[in-house]
Amino acid sequence: MSAPEGWAGVSLSGVMDEKRKAAAPAGSRLPPHMPALMVALTAVTGVIEAVSLLGLGPAFTAMQTGNVLFLAFGAAQAGNLPTLPAGISLAAFVLGVVCGSHLESVTEARGRRWFVMGLIVEAGLVLAAAAAAWGLAPQYGSPTARHLAVMAVLALAMGMRNTTIMRANVPGVPTTLVTRSMTAFLGGSAMGRDAVYGYGTAGWKLRGLSVLAMFAGGALGALLIRAGCAVGWLLLPTAVAVLVVGLAYRGQPALHTGQAPGRERSR
Repeated sequence: MSAPEGWAGVSLSGVMDEKRKAAAPAGSRLPPHMPALMVALTAVTGVIEAVSLLGLGPAFTAMQTGNVLFLAFGAAQAGNLPTLPAGISLAAFVLGVVCGSHLESVTEARGRRWFVMGLIVEAGLVLAAAAAAWGLAPQYGSPTARHLAVMAVLALAMGMRNTTIMRANVPGVPTTLVTRSMTAFLGGSAMGRDAVYGYGTAGWKLRGLSVLAMFAGGALGALLIRAGCAVGWLLLPTAVAVLVVGLAYRGQPALHTGQAPGRERSR
């Protein structure tokens, strides 16, 4: 799936070639409002990770690289980091990816909007996490069983999110991490001046917005936790935000991943 005109750059699968983008058929281009929706989801991720790491963990729910390293450090008996939260989050994330893949394959095979469906299910899971965490105070470093259960539901939702976003394949905005976005932003800026990363186009600005959105969401979540906000109250608006993004996309053209191996475009 190619990027729309002016949003050339790096996708989750690697560097997108400008000439290949220009030659792509018009029907494969992303809807015009998709980049803005992805930036909004990135900000939501920042809030959820703040809640997970600072209020439920320590563990991440979307950025599983951190959990893999937590488990590695624990296996080496170094750093005195608890491994149970990271292990639970990783296991729930894996389940979310598997369930999300099946859900979206079935949804697309039936000719329905799998992107919208994926976000609606994610919003429902985050809402369920908010309900389970109602009245629950943030507790860093010594989570109770209830804290871990809420974290598991959030990791399940983030596993589904990663499946949804990787299928959408919006260049430079994976919504659950910003390392690639930051690299492409710097490479395509006046400092890097690399045409492969979109230097001279508007694409690099989108990646900069993605980094800022993650920072803003994380900072907002951390400030609210520091102010003593309960976990349920923190998660409720994030669930609403994901639902709004999903519903906002309903008026856009349907996305298809018919070029994926072994899958045909639904008619």
